Amino acid sequence: MSTHCQVTGRTPGFGKAVSHSHVRTNRRWNPNIQRKTYYVPSLGRRITVTVSAKGIKTIDRDGIDAVVARLRAQGVKL
Repeated sequence: MSTHCQVTGRTPGFGKAVSHSHVRTNRRWNPNIQRKTYYVPSLGRRITVTVSAKGIKTIDRDGIDAVVARLRAQGVKL
């Protein structure tokens, strides 16, 4: 599963982990990615999307039909 949200576009953030002795090593901050299945009434079927926790909140706020329309306008295949 890729660490990319289809709704918000969130991807991992990269930086350095700094130890007590100030040794810096590379690390990454992964977004909270989930696979969710939604029923879309306008399509008459279920779709599975890879979304972050913030993407789930966006779907709850705007509705799945509005989010699917926005994704289709961007050219995402669902």
